Amino acid sequence: MTDLSLFFDPVSDSLYENIIDRSSFFFQLTINNGKAELPDDCTIALIGLTENRGAENSGNIAVAADEIRKKLYTLKKGAGPYSIMDLGNLRNGESYEETTQRISEVGRVLIENNILPVFIGGSHDLDYGQYLSYEGLEKLISVCTIDKTVDMSGDKEEASEHRHIQKIVVHEPNYLFNFTLLGYQSYLIDQTLLNTLEKLHFDTFRLGYLRSDIKEIEPIVREADMMSFDLTAIKSADFPGVKNAQPFGLTGEEACQVCWYAGLNEKLSSVGFYGYDPSEDDKNMKSAMVSAVMIWYFIEGVINRKEEQNFKTNDYLKFVVPIGGEPDQMVFYKSKFTDRWWMEVPLTREDEEINKWDIGINKTCVIPCSYKDYEQAGQGVIPDRWIVAVNKRL
Repeated sequence: MTDLSLFFDPVSDSLYENIIDRSSFFFQLTINNGKAELPDDCTIALIGLTENRGAENSGNIAVAADEIRKKLYTLKKGAGPYSIMDLGNLRNGESYEETTQRISEVGRVLIENNILPVFIGGSHDLDYGQYLSYEGLEKLISVCTIDKTVDMSGDKEEASEHRHIQKIVVHEPNYLFNFTLLGYQSYLIDQTLLNTLEKLHFDTFRLGYLRSDIKEIEPIVREADMMSFDLTAIKSADFPGVKNAQPFGLTGEEACQVCWYAGLNEKLSSVGFYGYDPSEDDKNMKSAMVSAVMIWYFIEGVINRKEEQNFKTNDYLKFVVPIGGEPDQMVFYKSKFTDRWWMEVPLTREDEEINKWDIGINKTCVIPCSYKDYEQAGQGVIPDRWIVAVNKRL
């Protein structure tokens, strides 16, 4: 494995020198003390980001990762076995672009070695570096972003934090299979940008949809290979520590639920938590605590993953539902262990490029769904999720 020590500053001992409770999260970690050598059994790597040159008003973002660490380290260890290393803070490059490439290089090395990078801190535009980690891996990926708006400005004069999604979408070579925007607030977003995403057959789900039944978010998150969470998507009462905090948004509990779902997703191989600004936080550093608990729930989800999707085994129940139209029937699968649902979607497009990337495309593929989709099919109604999936693959 590539020596990562040149990329990182060690974790400051001032962040943990007063922690004495052996049941705390800190005592379950391997801490970079200057060498950044990953344990042989390492499955998760924490990476602090201090880059703020892509932000329009950077505030105190550069110390965000350490403020979150202070809270995270003091939380109690969960039930599962941990094999986590905190690599410390990634050293910034001489230029913003060099930092982005460093994020990409570190992410690529970790993902190639089946170690899940958790990026903490910095502005949301750094998820472009996270995305670049997948270049050269010879696979198409699906990206899920949680944000109150969509940063797709085409104006190169604007700060990177306003156009990083645009950079992901237009990046060449193109290995983006799907992009999903979760939790956007309609009054903060230009409708033409939503129309653009729709024309590209990307998925957008406004805040109201997410809050109406958060369980319906689980199949959406389960399709992602990469997730980036802009912490401005959380309402200001629960998360004051961002610039331009909004009175409406996800609650802290809902944000943790999304992170739990993401952690359980066996496909997901990287995650980033961006946008926290300690200078905007309250005196108790409430936002740092919310961030820490979100990361805690994500890690617990990873530890509780079940390797699934071998639908020919007896671990699944198969349901064939007659529709009486086109299609004449739908096929669903339910895991006996996790109660998660999938459904078959027919594919009619002959796409040699996608087949080359090996994402399981054949005459049919199986995509995540929910029990509600199964209920709708039983009533003779084709689920929206099925229609969207078919249109996307035509």
